[in-house]
Amino acid sequence: MAKAAKKKSQAKRSVFWWIGAAPYLVLKWVWRGLLVVLALFALWIVAYAVINPPTTIYMLQESARLEGINREWRDFDGISPHMPRAIVAAEDANFCTHWGFDMEAIRDALEDGGKRGASTLSQQTVKNVFLWHGRNYLRKAMEAGLTPVMEAIWSKQRILEVYMNIAEFDEGVFGVAAAARWYFGVDARDLSAGQAAALAAVLPNPKARSAKRPTPFLQKRARQIRSGAETIRRDGRSACFEG
Repeated sequence: MAKAAKKKSQAKRSVFWWIGAAPYLVLKWVWRGLLVVLALFALWIVAYAVINPPTTIYMLQESARLEGINREWRDFDGISPHMPRAIVAAEDANFCTHWGFDMEAIRDALEDGGKRGASTLSQQTVKNVFLWHGRNYLRKAMEAGLTPVMEAIWSKQRILEVYMNIAEFDEGVFGVAAAARWYFGVDARDLSAGQAAALAAVLPNPKARSAKRPTPFLQKRARQIRSGAETIRRDGRSACFEG
């Protein structure tokens, strides 16, 4: 009887121990899972520092929807120097001076009540290459975690090179090389300052904007971008990807 009571008491203590330890064990395995996911993403980022991304989640979605996409990869040296300047002028004028987040732009966006965007080219590259489109807290949190890792591993030129090759410039038209032929019938290395500015003006809404049928707004935007591109060339804000 004594032995049976002792065993029953031990069994109760064991049950209570498992109940008490369950939250700790769950958190422990969740934490380990997160570390594994982060390690896999870090390896992915390291790999893409030298390997050109073969596709992205968004490209796969659009390819399935449109039954194919127009895409052509072009190395940085094979793209007109006007293009990266125009992209930076249009999307992230402080690209060379930040570490992935433009704190000044974030402050301005907050003061403006969130009406303006503050996403950098680095953040957009992380979203387009490694994550998915859409507004939700999980993606934004992952984007915030991965952006400084990519910035630490990739050069600024590599970030721009990948961005220019995965950005959508018209429905189903991805990358500067495909866009240059689609809109102007020229090779990416032959884009003029005006043509580069027109392509950059299409961003970030290529489904609603077209360099083939530019609205007065888009024409004005392209002129502003062209002027901005020349400004960052003169004041040295393009040095990090042109040096």
